[in-house]
Amino acid sequence: MPEETHDEQSPVETTLGTTDKMSGEEPLVMPGMSWFVLRVASNKEDYVKETLLRKIKIEGFEHLVNRILVPTEKIKTVKAGKQKIVLKKLYPGYVFVEMQLEPDGRISQDIFFLVKETTGVGEFIGTAGRPSPMPLHEVEKMLAASKAPEEEPAEVKMAFQKGDHIKIKEGPFESMEGTVDELLPQQGKVRVIATIFGRATPIEVEHWVIEKAEEE
Repeated sequence: MPEETHDEQSPVETTLGTTDKMSGEEPLVMPGMSWFVLRVASNKEDYVKETLLRKIKIEGFEHLVNRILVPTEKIKTVKAGKQKIVLKKLYPGYVFVEMQLEPDGRISQDIFFLVKETTGVGEFIGTAGRPSPMPLHEVEKMLAASKAPEEEPAEVKMAFQKGDHIKIKEGPFESMEGTVDELLPQQGKVRVIATIFGRATPIEVEHWVIEKAEEE
């Protein structure tokens, strides 16, 4: 499955721990615990994380729940010639929880009701009321992604490839279709081959004004 959000750490997060094995301060998984994946409502990931952390601190359940993460990545966008760095969730609709289960594999009743009474929470991934622990290789991948990169991304991340059939949504070439000829990520642009006045013509457009055209 799924970098931890770049919001300032709350006192609760500091108490529960936010480091991992790769920082040399905490192992991939704390002894007696496992990592689980919690389904949540779209755009409620950060709210669920902060609410659960606060409730756990208030109730004194830190011995049952350690880390709660919403992995993100930094994305550079260019719109109307202006560059902006934004955070994009790597796993929309999911929150990762490191916690301890009961001997029978079920969630502690205290934690179960604490989680279920939180707005936006769905279910833990698993069957018959027993959450399924994440495999260690997936935990390592998720924690590696959760480490905030120090450097800013140098290029715009694009969802297109050379040869893609696209449609222009805005600007002087609105509604025109064409084929991606070259990606220009440092400029945030895409070179497109479009038919203008009956001739195949290369034009450069900003990446956010195009979308993949529907296949007929």
